[in-house]
Amino acid sequence: MKYKLIALDVDGTLLNDDHHLSDENKEAIAEVTQMGGQIVLCTGRSPQNSIPFMEELGLSGYVLGHNGAVTVSVSDRKVLDQYGMDGRGLDPYIEYCRKHNIHFDVSTAFEMYVDNADNLTKEAHFMYEHFRIVPASLPGWEEFREPIVKFTVFTQADTLDEAMREWGTWTQQYNLQRSGEFFADFMHQDASKGNALKNLAARLGIQREEVLSIGNYYNDISMLTYAGLGIAMENSPLEVKAAADAVTGTNNEHGVRDALLKYCL
Repeated sequence: MKYKLIALDVDGTLLNDDHHLSDENKEAIAEVTQMGGQIVLCTGRSPQNSIPFMEELGLSGYVLGHNGAVTVSVSDRKVLDQYGMDGRGLDPYIEYCRKHNIHFDVSTAFEMYVDNADNLTKEAHFMYEHFRIVPASLPGWEEFREPIVKFTVFTQADTLDEAMREWGTWTQQYNLQRSGEFFADFMHQDASKGNALKNLAARLGIQREEVLSIGNYYNDISMLTYAGLGIAMENSPLEVKAAADAVTGTNNEHGVRDALLKYCL
């Protein structure tokens, strides 16, 4: 096969809108794997709630989680690479979120922390239950024993639009990305899906031209433009499609299967 490393985004790409993995996508991935292609998940999710999809697919390999801030080996949960952040620099954003009633969480490679985990709003509780995450209460910065890799905010789209406009005027020490209609992520300036994919390819001795990536949102653009072939889902915003080399079907119509059939099989 021309493409030896295939990076798949998860939500809006590999999974349908009900967050289910279709049999059609499973079968295409199994065939690609049998022919020697290596599938990796490159996602805004944490390794904790991404690895189960790799296991469902019968794959070991790697997960590039938290938008590329952490690379983890699936078989032993070992962190191979991560970009740590200075948590104290997040204080102004946390103050803004508290003032404007915007929910936020702080992540290390495998753990997540929120303000007062025992008193989540109904919306936040539903979100974490849906994504199979159980957050703990946020400790003081000095109590963290693992690097902080991502700060995520979650709110209504119009509220997030206004917050992003405001934060865009601040001196920015983080990589701030819109990762969904209701989500935005802060990471180390060098953390991105594209950088994580580049580093993993180098680790595996795979050339850029042998990398294929499929994604659907703004946080996928860096990996779509790094890969030898970057494919956007039909359900992607126009800017994401413009950054890609090709467009496949939607996530509800097994677009990943169609892309793998066309370009790998």
